[in-house]
Amino acid sequence: MALEPNERPGQPIAKFESMLKTDDVYFFDAEDFQDIIHHYLNNGKIALAKKAIKIGLQQHPDSIELKLLSIEVLVFENNLELAEKMLDELQVIDGNNEEIYIQRANIYSKKDNHEAAVSLLTHALNLTEDSFDIHSLLGMEYLFMDNFEDAKQNFMMCVSFDEEDYSSLYNVIYCFEFLEDYDGAIVYLNDYLERNPYSEVAWHQLGKMYFTKKMHKEALTAFDFAIISDDTFIGAYFEKGKVLEKMGKFNEAIENYETTIAIEDPTSHAYLRIGRCHEKLKNDELAKSYYYRTVHEDPLLDKGWLAITDYYIRQEDYKKALYYINKAINIDGENSKYWKKCGKIHAALKNNDEAYYAYQQAVDLGNYEFDTWFHWADVAVQNLDVHAAIEILLQGHEFYPQRCEMQYKMAGFYLLISDFPRAQYRLINALKIDLDQLHLFEDEFPQFFNTEWAQNLIEDVKKASR
Repeated sequence: MALEPNERPGQPIAKFESMLKTDDVYFFDAEDFQDIIHHYLNNGKIALAKKAIKIGLQQHPDSIELKLLSIEVLVFENNLELAEKMLDELQVIDGNNEEIYIQRANIYSKKDNHEAAVSLLTHALNLTEDSFDIHSLLGMEYLFMDNFEDAKQNFMMCVSFDEEDYSSLYNVIYCFEFLEDYDGAIVYLNDYLERNPYSEVAWHQLGKMYFTKKMHKEALTAFDFAIISDDTFIGAYFEKGKVLEKMGKFNEAIENYETTIAIEDPTSHAYLRIGRCHEKLKNDELAKSYYYRTVHEDPLLDKGWLAITDYYIRQEDYKKALYYINKAINIDGENSKYWKKCGKIHAALKNNDEAYYAYQQAVDLGNYEFDTWFHWADVAVQNLDVHAAIEILLQGHEFYPQRCEMQYKMAGFYLLISDFPRAQYRLINALKIDLDQLHLFEDEFPQFFNTEWAQNLIEDVKKASR
């Protein structure tokens, strides 16, 4: 037997959950069911939302709003065919209901047809005065399409409806950042702060924009206002610390990072930044201790292991450096810079085979930096494989055709294998590019520099250049 609402006092959600625990059937009006379903959807309790929809439609079988909520769940669960069939039926009954177009747009979005989704959402805008949610959905569709300008405009509309909609505010700034319009972001945030002077989120974002533009004093002021607005705002202290680091005020930076630790549980990132500040202050032991705290707090933070690696490289303790760079590589084996550093360490330890492999991995993963080719070639020569060293430099030459250093080194390598024509070609190229860097050839290959062959060639190039 259905009971009237006043027979079972209490809030609809509490009453609904009480009903589920008993055999009683309570009556709710359709709006109560909508509130109950929205509550469960917003809290990710899909199973309870579906129960509420089922019971709601049993009590109100003609409620379009409840049917639309049922469709929303179907779309969420990717049951798109049934959802579209139900939308077709509802559109015959109520063709001007904006929610029908919103749900159709969600279906198209799921199918990666974002242009169609935008068209439907734009039509929905014309059917309602309550456009907040539609602008938010439009913003997301434009983001999917990499149309950051239109996305920005729609998120701005959301902020204009509700200035405490920080999710949309963050999206506005994200669009400004992607468009690299930092000045535009600064103007927008300052305008927002004129109306909301105690918004710690806006001050924080403004500080980040100033920091990006290297306007460090302005960034500090913005972060200070964020802290005044909320003195427990960890992000503002952390970002302020980064600015102070850039300004060389390492002790003050440490104070701000330590504040974040005092407010909340320590984070590996705070320990890492404190360690780097101590390193700049030449407090080596303190720096090391904070680096170890970093990896203790988060063993999967590869940057922590890298910081320890760099510490031991500076100490020229390459065995320990090797141990810790391997820790970083085990976490992120696709990082070309880690492999390059691994190659450098192995080379220092005279582990030439391992160094060769590490440099090869670095290049295979996309590290084409000038010194990577240089050091890899040197390792090949240490392995007595001059031909491999030449091939490495020829690859590097494709990226750096005007760097005389490569030409001088290749000339020396060709001389090592007595290939005089190619050695002559490379040495002449090097001299033409930069005669003043001839000392590079002299320093590395003195046995060839002082030969009559080399001196005659050098003199000929000098005469031709006069």
